[in-house]
Amino acid sequence: MIENKDTWVIDLAHSTAGFVVRHLVSKVRGHFQVFEGKIVGNPEDLTTAQAEFKAELASVNTNQPDRDKHLRTSDFFDVEHFPQMTYQSFSVERTSPSTYTVHGQLMLRGVVREVPVQVEYLGTAIDPSGNTRIGVQCSTRINRKDFGVNWNQVLEAGGMMVGDNVEIHLELELVKQ
Repeated sequence: MIENKDTWVIDLAHSTAGFVVRHLVSKVRGHFQVFEGKIVGNPEDLTTAQAEFKAELASVNTNQPDRDKHLRTSDFFDVEHFPQMTYQSFSVERTSPSTYTVHGQLMLRGVVREVPVQVEYLGTAIDPSGNTRIGVQCSTRINRKDFGVNWNQVLEAGGMMVGDNVEIHLELELVKQ
């Protein structure tokens, strides 16, 4: 049996932290190359768990260097003044045997908002080195304007260049410490 207060740390080599936002008539995907986080609790019952996550915003990668450079400016992330995006949970509710809603605070550009995150527990496994690992899939949607990310461009034919809603997706493998 797994103890109630085990610490599980994100394995960066086997995890991704990404986002999707509407651009004109399609969607653009990006991810952060540098991030960290942990869950303290029992993966068999995450209702008493605590979670934290931190992404280095300068590590943004959309596979377009010019766009990534623009995302780092004060028009978007303003990494010079706000280098990190953080999330800290304060409660967890079970929604099915393997899914949860995590309630917590997201901080982006110095703005803190309560943001619920949907989490699916994917299971536990022992790797070839004998380490115990868990997998979780996390997702949420935020309005970027709620965090002071207001830049946009009006299109000649009407509408805006960048959508307001941003989907955040984490595919995480965590290692028991």
